[in-house]
Amino acid sequence: MPADIVSIVDEDPDLAVGLDPARLASASRDLRTASLEVPSGRWEPDVHASTAVGGIGLLVLDGVLARRVGTQRRSGAELLGPGDLLRPTSGDGHGDSIFQTSWRVIEPLRLAVLDQRFLMRMAGYPEVAGELIARAIERARHVLVNMAIAHHPRIDSRLLHLLWHLADRWGRVTPRGVSLPLRLTHELLADLVAAQRPSVTLSLSQLERRGEISRDEGMLLLTGSSPSLITETAAA
Repeated sequence: MPADIVSIVDEDPDLAVGLDPARLASASRDLRTASLEVPSGRWEPDVHASTAVGGIGLLVLDGVLARRVGTQRRSGAELLGPGDLLRPTSGDGHGDSIFQTSWRVIEPLRLAVLDQRFLMRMAGYPEVAGELIARAIERARHVLVNMAIAHHPRIDSRLLHLLWHLADRWGRVTPRGVSLPLRLTHELLADLVAAQRPSVTLSLSQLERRGEISRDEGMLLLTGSSPSLITETAAA
């Protein structure tokens, strides 16, 4: 459903880190665009994506979205949230691809429409364009981290690494541990760690018995120590 007109640098101040106060004030006026609201549940993005044709795409302002890609038997998934850029119709299940894409809104979304008119106005603010490009690169990095996690031989290890990786972005520190305020089904967790749902259910029980995680009002609470970090190396 349609929502308000928003200024993306007001909504997402990190996009304006390279602007001095005077240019920030003008960017706040110039970089305004329509926003959209999407309720929780299955999302068919074609109608919303069409609003940004010729532009950059859709920028997530609020909410959490799961994207699944795969065949009937096997799927991979990624979680998207504030700051992520989407172009839902770019290669998602179109043409001759054997892979199908589906989207599910976990927490209600608010999206900024970065259409062609917005793109033209942004030409005067290359710093903001650079930050948006960095967001796209960061999303690719998160996908690569998920791939590295999926290569762990033990499913309980995959889950523990995944949960701490998600906690880096969405976690909230509490006296009892790090709370992960995401409604993650066992089916979605299975797609995120390249496993089957029954194996994920069993592994979560193992982690709970070992004191690595607990449940708090339907949310996961990370109560153990963070596993060793996944390191990045650059190929020569």
